[in-house]
Amino acid sequence: MTQTTEAAAPVEDSRPARPFGAHRIHRAWFVAAVTFVTIIGAAAFRSLPGLLIDPLHQEFHWSRGTIGAAVSVNLALYGLTAPFAAALMDRFGIRRVVAVALTVIALGSGLTVWMTAAWQLLLCWGLLVGLGSGSMALAFAATVTNRWFTERKGLVTGILTAASASGQLIFLPVLSWIVEEHDWRPAAVTVSLAALAVVPFVWLLLRDHPADVGQKPYGATEFVPKPEPVPGAARRAVTVLLSAVRTGPFWLLAGTFAICGASTNGLVQTHFVPAAHDHGMPVTAAASLLAVIGVFDVVGTIASGWFTDRFEPRRLLAVYYALRGVSLLFLPMLLAPSVQPPMIFFIVFYGLDWVATVPPTLALCREQYGEDSAIVFGWVLASHQVGAALVAFLGGVARDTFGSYDVVWYASGALCAAAALMALVIRRRRPVTAAPAPALA
Repeated sequence: MTQTTEAAAPVEDSRPARPFGAHRIHRAWFVAAVTFVTIIGAAAFRSLPGLLIDPLHQEFHWSRGTIGAAVSVNLALYGLTAPFAAALMDRFGIRRVVAVALTVIALGSGLTVWMTAAWQLLLCWGLLVGLGSGSMALAFAATVTNRWFTERKGLVTGILTAASASGQLIFLPVLSWIVEEHDWRPAAVTVSLAALAVVPFVWLLLRDHPADVGQKPYGATEFVPKPEPVPGAARRAVTVLLSAVRTGPFWLLAGTFAICGASTNGLVQTHFVPAAHDHGMPVTAAASLLAVIGVFDVVGTIASGWFTDRFEPRRLLAVYYALRGVSLLFLPMLLAPSVQPPMIFFIVFYGLDWVATVPPTLALCREQYGEDSAIVFGWVLASHQVGAALVAFLGGVARDTFGSYDVVWYASGALCAAAALMALVIRRRRPVTAAPAPALA
C-alpha cells in the first residue's frame, strides 16, 4: 500500500536529484530540432550559386568574375550580418528575427526570375539573400545553444552546424536536376518556396528562452530567468567587437576561420561544379558529389562536436586544417570526365572535414569571451564569409585568366597549412580569481 501511495504522489520540483528532463524529453531538444529544420530550409539557397555560374554565363554572357562578384557579396553579407543578428535576437527575440530573415531570403531568390542585368543579380542574390541568410548564420545556432543548453553544448553545436550540410544534401541533387532539365529560374523559385515553407514552423514552435515555457536550460541545476531585452543591438555588436579586437585570440580565430571559409564556401561550394564540368564531368554528377560531401559533413560535424566536449579544441582545429590542406593539394589530379574511386575518397575525406571546424571554434569563443561569445562568434563568422567572398570572386577571375582553377586549389591548400599553425598558438584563457578582500581595520 505504501508503494502505491508513493507512486501516485506527484513529483515535487524540490527534488534536485531528479530534474524535470529526467522523465521526458526536455523542451530544449524540440527547440534544437526546429532550429535544425529552419537552417535546412535556409540552406537551400547555398546549394544554388555553384549551379548558376554556367547557365547565367551562357544566357546573359556575363563573365564568371561578374557572377562570382554577386556570390561574394552574398557570402560577405552572410558573415557581416551575423553579429548584428545575434544582438537583434537579444533585443527582439529569436523567433521574430528568424521569421523576417526567411521572408527576405524568399523575396531575394524569387525576384531573380525577372532580372535582366548584372546589377539586379547583385541586388537580389547578393544583397537581399545575403542579409537574410546572415541573420540565420551560425550565430543563430550559437544563440540557441547558449540559451537552451548547459550540458552537451559541443554536441548540439555540431548537430545544428550539420543542418546546413543536410540542406545541401537535400536540395543539391534536386536543384541540379531542375537546372539541367527546366532552366535555372524554376530552381530559384524552389529556393524561395523552401524558405517560406519554414516560416510557420518557426513562428509556432520556436521559443526564445527556456523561461518562456517555465523550464531550466538542459543540464542546469537552477532556473534561469529570462533576461530583459537588450537595447542598442548595433551598438552592442560594435562594442563587443571593439573589445575583442584588443585580444590576440580574436585575430587568430578570425584568421583561421577566414581560411576555413575560403577553402569551403568560397572555393569548393562555389567553384567545384564548374571546375569539374571543365574536365568533362556532367553538372548533375558534380552536384551529386557535392551532395555526398553533405552526407559526410553531417557525420563529421556531429563527431567534431562530440570530440570538442572531450578533447582540446586547439589541437582539433590544427588537425582539421592540416588534413583539409593536404586533400586540396591532390584535388586537381582527381578531376576527370567520370567519377573514379580516388575522387570518391576525396569527397568522403573532405566531407568529414567540411565544417568540423565550427564546434571547436565556437568552444574557444566561449572560453575566451563568456557571455559575449555568440556576438564574438558572429564577428569570427564574418571573417569566415569575407574569406569565402574573396575566393568566390578570385576563383572566377582565375578561371577567366588562366583557363583553369588549379592555382586556386594549390593556394587554398597552402592557406590551410597556415591555419593549422595559427590554431596551435591560441593561448588558453586563465581563470579569473577574485582579489582578496581588504582586511578590516
